[in-house]
Amino acid sequence: MRRKLLTLGCSAAFTALLVAVYCFPRNKPKADSRTLVVVLNPAVASRMAPRLPLAPRLDTLEGKTIYMVDINWGGPEAAQSIFEEMQAWFARNMPGVKTIIKMKRGGYESDDPALWKEIKESAGDAAILGVSG
Repeated sequence: MRRKLLTLGCSAAFTALLVAVYCFPRNKPKADSRTLVVVLNPAVASRMAPRLPLAPRLDTLEGKTIYMVDINWGGPEAAQSIFEEMQAWFARNMPGVKTIIKMKRGGYESDDPALWKEIKESAGDAAILGVSG
């Protein structure tokens, strides 16, 4: 709740700043001058990544190992509590499922080949990549 209030407060402050800059300029433009607005193009300039097919679904989770990977989008503790709650649920409701919580190294946009190798070599059957905001 506090994070949402902080976000709303920052958004309101940013909006007020924009209004102050554009509605109350220090040097009022002359009647014959034109006001230019700079707009950024949100279209992707680079080519799209190649698409890979999805992995086939598991028939059952019983006896499987599920990795829960925090991709570090919201900081080092963002998804940790959610994954811990999911891990507790599996322990109570599906005790035959092994869950392992891991934190991806680096930011959310960077690769972590060592982690992917660990999951593959330790016979991880599935992975949940998650964020929390």
